[in-house]
Amino acid sequence: MVSSPHEAMHRIFRLEPGLFARVAHKLDIPAFGTPISVTELPTDLSETQPVERRVDTLLRIDEADNSYILAVEAQGKPNASKHSTWAYYMTFVQEKYKLPPLLLVICRDQRTADWAARPVRFGPPQWQGLALQPLVIGPRDIPAVESLDEATRDVPMAVLSAILHAEERSADGTLKLLAAALSAMEARDPERAGLLAEFTSQGLGRTEAFKIWSELLKTDTSFFTSLVAEGLRAEGEARGKAEGLAHYLLHRLELRDIHLSDADRDRITTCEAPDTLTRWIDRAITATSTAEVFAEDPAAE
Repeated sequence: MVSSPHEAMHRIFRLEPGLFARVAHKLDIPAFGTPISVTELPTDLSETQPVERRVDTLLRIDEADNSYILAVEAQGKPNASKHSTWAYYMTFVQEKYKLPPLLLVICRDQRTADWAARPVRFGPPQWQGLALQPLVIGPRDIPAVESLDEATRDVPMAVLSAILHAEERSADGTLKLLAAALSAMEARDPERAGLLAEFTSQGLGRTEAFKIWSELLKTDTSFFTSLVAEGLRAEGEARGKAEGLAHYLLHRLELRDIHLSDADRDRITTCEAPDTLTRWIDRAITATSTAEVFAEDPAAE
C-alpha cells in the first residue's frame, strides 16, 4: 500500500523541480545545472500487456545545454524485487523519450538508503551486461535543519529534511524552524507555503513528529491562507458550518490524488455533522483511499 510519507517524498519534486539540482549537490557527484524548464510526464510505464508499471514521479528537465528524464522513487524499506523494476524503468524511459534517464531514490531511513545505493549488475557471472546504480538520498545526505536562516533560504529542502529526520529527537526543533520559515514565505507566496505545509503533514506520517507539527499548525495558522488554512480555520472557527468543512475535505483529497467517486462526493457534501467531517479531515492526512477516510463510519452519516 502506498503510504502518505511515500507520496510526499517524491511529489515534492513535482512542486519544486529545481529541488533536484540542490539535492544532488549534497552528493559527491558532478553538479547538475539549474533547470530552464521542467515538464511533468505520465508516470505510467506499462507496455501493451497486462502488467502495469508506474514510477512515482517522472520529469523531463531541460538545462541550458542538456536535457534528461528524472525518475523519482520513494522507498520505505529494502525490497530486492525493486532492482529489476528500476532497471526496467530506466531502459523503458530511454527507449520512449530518447533522452538519458536518471533514477533518484528517496529513503526516510539510512538502512534503506544504504541498501538502495549498492550497485546491482544483471547477467550471469561470466558477463553481467547491465548495471544499475541510482542516486540515493537518505537522512545522512540531507542534514537536519539547525537555523532559521537555513530553513528560510531553501524551504523545500527544509521540508525534505524534516521528513527524512521525522523519527529523530531533533524533530521538534526542526519543525519549529520550518514553521517559522513557512510563516515568512506566506507573505510572498501563500499558496506555495500552504502546499509545502501539506507535504510536511503527509511526509511525517504516523510519527510523534506529526503530532508536534499538528500542534504547531493549530496554535499559529497565520502563515496558511491556502487550503490548509481553510481547513484549520473551518475546524477552529466555524465548527458548525459543515459546508466549509466538506469543501475543504474535497480539496484535500483532490490535492492528494485520491480518487473520488460520485457517491463519495455526495457522502461528503451531504454530511451535516461537523464532528464527522472533522474526523474525515484528520484521516485524510494519511489515508490512501476514501475507504480509509470513511473507515468505521456508517454510510448514513
